[in-house]
Parts: sequence; C-alpha cells; structure tokens
Amino acid sequence: MMLDETDKKILRLLQEDAHLTYKDIAKKINLSLTPVHDRIKKLEREGVIQKYVTVLNKDKLGKQLMVYCQVSLAKQTFDISEAFNAAIRNLPEVLECNLISGNYDYMLKVVVPDMESYHTFHQKKLSILSAVSLINTVFVISEVKNSFALPV
Repeated sequence: MMLDETDKKILRLLQEDAHLTYKDIAKKINLSLTPVHDRIKKLEREGVIQKYVTVLNKDKLGKQLMVYCQVSLAKQTFDISEAFNAAIRNLPEVLECNLISGNYDYMLKVVVPDMESYHTFHQKKLSILSAVSLINTVFVISEVKNSFALPV
C-alpha cells in the first residue's frame, strides 16, 4: 500500500497516542473528520494498523529485570523449530522471540521481576525444552531507548 504524507501524519499521531479521536487527528492535520475516518479505516483494513494496544510500565508492575536470551537449538530442522516456536508462544515472560542469523538461532526478550525469577524461568521453563541446546543470557543494566513507534 502506498502511503501519502497525510497517511503518514495520521500514523505518527496514532503511534504517539492511540486514544486520539478522529476529531483530534483531523484538527492536528488540518483535515475534516470524514476523510480522517475513511483513511484510518482503510489503514486498518489494509493491515497497516494491526491493532491498538496499551503500553504498561513494567517497573510499576514489578517486572524490573529485562533479559535477552540467545538460544541455540539442538538441530535446525523444521520440526524442532516449530516445537520451539510453539513452546515459546506459551511463555508469558517472553515478550519477543526472533529467529536470527549468526552464532545463535533465536533471540528472546524476557521480562521478570528479579534474578531469582529469571533463574526459575531459565531452569524450569526454557532450558527444559527439548529443542534447546544452548542459552546465552545478557542482562539489561539500563534501558536507553524503548520505542514502539515505527518510522513513517
């Protein structure tokens, strides 16, 4: 889908604040209400806007420890990868899981309350998966930037 500058402005505004009303957006981009409504509905239909979510403060919810796990599989076969993917989808501590290139097969972003919780996650949930051969853990000391906004 080709996006014009007006579509991009709408997307930037919605990424900043998904609670903006059509009226608010129309006012900010100097357009009437109906075209803004129509454009947003089209962006939703076309899948450019996948969904609207609420971003929670992990610290206020007691999830202060963020960890990146680099995981190697026992074998890189389709069946083993699919079994690993299915297992990871059921672990709420894993916020992101990406198949990557390089020395490891997957990169996981994990959020837990503390080191003890991570140890339990590592020992009782991640390392017991039969697909897993090796786990390299990187602990986040400080978040420098955390953005969900894609550049448009």
